[in-house]
Amino acid sequence: MTGKPAEVLGDRAGGTVRLERDGGVAVIVIDNPPVNAGSAAVRRGLLDAVATVAADPGIEAAVLIGAGRTFIAGSDLREFGQPLEEPQLPAVIAAIEACAKPVVAALHGAALGGGFELALGCDARVAAPGTRVGLPEVTLGMIPGAGGTQRLPRLVGVSTAIGLICEGRRVAAADALALGLVDAVVEGAVVEALRTAAVAHARGLAGAKNRVADRAVPAEPADRIEAAASAALRAGRGRPAVVEAIRAVRAAAERPLAEALAEERAVFQRLRLETDAFARRHLFFAERDSARLPGLEGVAARRLERIGVIGGGTMGAGIVIAALDAGLPVTLLERDAQALEAGMARLRDHYARRVDGGKMSAGEAGKRLAALDPTTDMTALATADLVIEAVFEDLAVKQDLFRRLDAVLAPGTVLASNTSYLDLDAIAAATGRPQDVVGLHFFSPANVMRLLEVVRGAKTAPNVLATGIALAKRLGKLPVVAGNAFGFIGNRIYAAYRRQCEFLIEDGALPADVDAALERFGFAMGPFAVADLSGLDIAWRMRRQQAAARDPAARYVEIPDRLCEAGRFGRKTGSGYYRYPPGAKRGEPDPEVNALIEAASAAKGIVRAAVSDEEIVTRVLLTMVNEAACLLSEGVAARASDIDLVLVNGYGFPAWEGGPLFWAGRQDPAWLEAGLARLGELSGPGFRLCDPGVLRAALGPSNLAL
Repeated sequence: MTGKPAEVLGDRAGGTVRLERDGGVAVIVIDNPPVNAGSAAVRRGLLDAVATVAADPGIEAAVLIGAGRTFIAGSDLREFGQPLEEPQLPAVIAAIEACAKPVVAALHGAALGGGFELALGCDARVAAPGTRVGLPEVTLGMIPGAGGTQRLPRLVGVSTAIGLICEGRRVAAADALALGLVDAVVEGAVVEALRTAAVAHARGLAGAKNRVADRAVPAEPADRIEAAASAALRAGRGRPAVVEAIRAVRAAAERPLAEALAEERAVFQRLRLETDAFARRHLFFAERDSARLPGLEGVAARRLERIGVIGGGTMGAGIVIAALDAGLPVTLLERDAQALEAGMARLRDHYARRVDGGKMSAGEAGKRLAALDPTTDMTALATADLVIEAVFEDLAVKQDLFRRLDAVLAPGTVLASNTSYLDLDAIAAATGRPQDVVGLHFFSPANVMRLLEVVRGAKTAPNVLATGIALAKRLGKLPVVAGNAFGFIGNRIYAAYRRQCEFLIEDGALPADVDAALERFGFAMGPFAVADLSGLDIAWRMRRQQAAARDPAARYVEIPDRLCEAGRFGRKTGSGYYRYPPGAKRGEPDPEVNALIEAASAAKGIVRAAVSDEEIVTRVLLTMVNEAACLLSEGVAARASDIDLVLVNGYGFPAWEGGPLFWAGRQDPAWLEAGLARLGELSGPGFRLCDPGVLRAALGPSNLAL
């Protein structure tokens, strides 16, 4: 580096921007750890730096680069719930475009949201391998607000821009190069090689500007744009941010740039203050905090170089795929050769479908399968650092397995159970090393669902819990820590939710009424459609196992038992709560089921009455809120936000509502308390009402203050 000593611009307290010189090229370094968020201080520093570049005759071009491990990973989301400080990002981008000297963005790590919009305002973009770029604002309930909807379509066309923006897709460097989002990908040591290449690229522009804003939007057939818009609306369930993003991207080809930019900004300013955006920001911060637990600060995870999976059924195969896709070698154990071959067939079929669908090369699929060691010999697990059982959900079966594993596994090996309901401590008690046992409750399909409940037993060692969290992150999962209690967080709340829905059909609603009301609220599927999909016999088996311990005074609905006794187990038998004619995509209401429900109500002397959509939704949500507060009071969940994450990511609760406790935090406290009291009356004996004080503490001030 030559020339003057580095000048420091910007506010050190809120974010620092340095201007350094490399000959005639100014290198503007954004240094706002940990992720160089585009805070107000960073924006001020950038504006000052660009002004210096424009005014200095000794500077021919400039490079923007992030210090540390990333470019600008995004804007500071905390700002979006309050008035934005000046200068705002569009002013910074306008200054870069107005500067007579070319500016090159040097990207590494992440360039997302406002970070990528800033890069699009530059005259060229150079990226390091491993960089990811994208505009995820729609997934946060907003639209890009600093020109993203206008500059991106000028690079990739309207239809592709609609897909990228509405999905919030993060694009890897190689794909970004192919799409024209970046001009070069630099090989070599990340920051040093990237900086050198970006400076060379800036010099190579020979003082010429190359503004994206000056380009025409590529022409393309109208039907292609319509298809992209329709697909985005379906995937985004017609949410306001999706609708507005599509409208803004279309405007890039239909309206003058200045006019379209002004409209984009106005829509962004409006959407960022609506409930949808507050809810999604709540979930964003909840994800960031989910793995941060008191007592785990500085606790290192144990070694994770190979894992073992016991059971190659649907769940076990999904876990194996998740591990192989994350680059972890796997030993798969099955009870006999026939079961092992069935498990291997599932895995081979999965990768064959990926190859046939163009999602993966045959070579890559072969490489992943080559990292799998299938066996029927338990001693082969001795080389695994962590072993996950995914066998039949029966306590005696799991205890016997853990007892046998105890004699085989090396000291320090982590033993994980994928149980979704059973007592983890009872499983751990079967071993001589309960401190090494942790619950890893995957959601099906395990290779697709992000949520992973990491269950802490009474004797789980801190570094074993840390290892479970580390594995979740390695697999690209969202870890949420739960205490050991029936159903942990998700299934405990879901069981209460399902019971309340059964009360509703006993009181006067029909399955289709309940499902339709909850789907209109935003649930991905109604509870009775879900029950038919997963199989009514699974819950039936559990109810029979628990029958002896059930409080005889508690309200109990026999309707699902009667359906199972009639052989109606759901989709797999062609009938459950609904009937499924051959080829039907959805279940159809069945008069036989309606008659069975009405007879069950009459047998209890219940006078059935119509139940409104509002009543259905209110009773269901209050049930979730009540059970969530009970979990918090018992210490099963550490934070209200953890519960929201579980319900949104594992049970189809609409993200734009932020989870049941975020929803509750927006309700009138007096209405909430009265509603819970009435819920207790409607639910009858056996219903446990939460402690109002715990609930008030969990909700705190309105979530809209986030």
